[in-house]
Amino acid sequence: MTADRVLTDLKARELIGGPDALDTTLIVEAAAGTGKTTALVGRIVRIIAEGKADVGGIVAVTFTEKAAGELKLRLREQLDSARLGAGHDDEARSRLDRAMTQLEEAHVDTIHTFCAALLRERPVEAGIDPLFEVLTEPASARLFDEAFGRWLQEILADPPEGVRRALRRSAFGGEDGPVDRLRKAARDLAQWRHYTSQWTREPFDRDREIDSTVSLLHELAGLTRDPASRNDPLFTGTDPIRRLSDEIGLQQEYGDAGTPDYDGWEAGLVDLSRDRTLNRLKQGRGASYGPGVPRERVLNGLTELRARLDQFRLAADADLAALLQQELRGALEMYERLKAKDGALDFVDLLLVARNLVRDNRHVREDFQRRFKRVFVDEFQDTDPLQAEILLLLAADDPNETDWRKARPLPGHLFLVGDPKQSIYRFRGADVAIYREVTRRAQEWGATLVHLTTSFRSVPEIQSFVNAAFTSVMTGDDVTLQAEYVPLARHRPPIDGQPCIVALPVPEPYPPYTSRYVTDRAIDESLPASIGAFVDWIINQSNWHITERTADAPVRVAAKHICVLFRRFVSWESDVTRPYVEALEARGIPHVLVGGRAFHEREEVEALRAALTAIEWPDDELSVFATLRGPFFAIGDEELLEWAHHFGRRTGDRFNRGSFHPFRVPRVFDENTPAEIAHLRPIAEALWLLQRLHRHRNWVQTSGIRDQGSGNGAKGERTSERTSGGVSGTLQELLTATRAHVGFALRTGG
Repeated sequence: MTADRVLTDLKARELIGGPDALDTTLIVEAAAGTGKTTALVGRIVRIIAEGKADVGGIVAVTFTEKAAGELKLRLREQLDSARLGAGHDDEARSRLDRAMTQLEEAHVDTIHTFCAALLRERPVEAGIDPLFEVLTEPASARLFDEAFGRWLQEILADPPEGVRRALRRSAFGGEDGPVDRLRKAARDLAQWRHYTSQWTREPFDRDREIDSTVSLLHELAGLTRDPASRNDPLFTGTDPIRRLSDEIGLQQEYGDAGTPDYDGWEAGLVDLSRDRTLNRLKQGRGASYGPGVPRERVLNGLTELRARLDQFRLAADADLAALLQQELRGALEMYERLKAKDGALDFVDLLLVARNLVRDNRHVREDFQRRFKRVFVDEFQDTDPLQAEILLLLAADDPNETDWRKARPLPGHLFLVGDPKQSIYRFRGADVAIYREVTRRAQEWGATLVHLTTSFRSVPEIQSFVNAAFTSVMTGDDVTLQAEYVPLARHRPPIDGQPCIVALPVPEPYPPYTSRYVTDRAIDESLPASIGAFVDWIINQSNWHITERTADAPVRVAAKHICVLFRRFVSWESDVTRPYVEALEARGIPHVLVGGRAFHEREEVEALRAALTAIEWPDDELSVFATLRGPFFAIGDEELLEWAHHFGRRTGDRFNRGSFHPFRVPRVFDENTPAEIAHLRPIAEALWLLQRLHRHRNWVQTSGIRDQGSGNGAKGERTSERTSGGVSGTLQELLTATRAHVGFALRTGG
């Protein structure tokens, strides 16, 4: 990276938006909040106004559908603004007017949508169904599961070595079983199927390694069988060793000596190397472990066995992975056949087939290169090799070049925006190494690297805090592919007398049963109330102010300006967010819970679930009773008990089932209800409502309201229709009949 090609923020913005650099290939490194989208949109508008390209010749690739929609919206706004501000430049105004009318022709899309558009133009050359369907991720997963199941059934009669060994591996620590694990491995390979090279399989004499490890296992098991005390933690901790030794010993003694069960022994040794009891073993006390067995000898043998087990597991896993990489290709081939039969492509296919089309067909490549004059790529740090290959070949100056690493972009045809610090999608194939390689090669071809460092989102104190935290950590190490940190620069002045970073102390870090140790549980229990109180103080007492985009001056902080972030939503099957929600509700602070897991634990949602259960299964008397007593009908315990006393079927002194059933309402409530039980009529009406909802729950009924009027002596009719029934109709009718939605909404946090 040469110093003359790295420009300061101010010069970088002038270069991006100025007319003098429209024929210069630019690589923009921009942190979040530095206005990179504004710079990208401004450059597109300038290119159109100057006549460098029309809307149909522009490709702008974003990472998500939402980002693509926002980019197109901002582009429309900027085009309209530039058109109105064109002044007396009739040519520029004409180009911008034409761009406004043709904006939908612009390829402002995700890379997958863009590739799908290319393939629909050239399906014959691509060798695919012209009416191909793009599979969603769930649909792709279902089709792959079907393909895997068919393949597995075919090979189970005589499974190859890798599959045979994988199926003997046991589920460990709650993980998926062997078949599910094998399916997941095949699915992962399908996502990386464009890498066809065979994995290296290092020399590994599995049988000999198993024999030597089993011999060491038997030796240590024999040493630990006779301890001085069976309460010795070294004895109890080595129990997994003895159990596996006994199991293998029985097979060696009574099994077929000519065919040892090496697959099963391999699985047992791998499980033992991961055994938590063995890994958390305590050494115990005393120099002697048992009669004639020093404790040190047992510990040394244990250390040796652990090292051997770890070494064996790593070697066996690597050997098995190399085998499966080839054997699972049968499942991938079955998946390809099913997709071809259905005329479908998944997301990887869109990239792979489009890459092959652009790379291998010179005529198609030349046509696309002539049409697409400018290529803009946002979030380039999350671009994988397939995507980079497609985009760089489209921007190449030589139509004969098929190697994307040698393809030189035409001057100004490529505009890349990225931030290596935000590269987080390596699991999807994106690699910051690709970003670095493209950046380096592009600079060698004459591209200019610019940095946008002025952050418009944060106050200076937050920028200083972030700079101090990451400057020493993100060093740009080439070996670990660590990004290089570019410090953020300030844009606005600080707000005097108001802190921007507060380290909130934990009020009760010590549990009540001890005063010596800080515990995570005590911290977790005390944080919700303290954060709720702090938020309440900020809103009602702090008199702090913040800057809004739509306000000319700072405004007083309100609940809508505060966000509480969580590292996780669930801990030990408990919803982490619920105590915080309750702390805010107790203080009357309006809030919206975006990502919590407590939805199904709220009273109104539990009441809805109970009511829907009662509607679907009227025989579920517990759900019917809960619905009657719950917030929808709020019938008291005395009335319910009296109902059961009068109308329940007796067996001795106990009431049988059938006291509360929507289809067994006593006939005494049909017409004139006797005065002595009139106060129980709400129960009958509630049961009748549940009966009606049960009968109509699966209907989609259309009712018409007909109005008649006169016009020119003739009757006219107007009909309005309303659809009810189904799940939504049932819920709506229940809420309307009980007016419960009003009560729920008026509750604190309802």
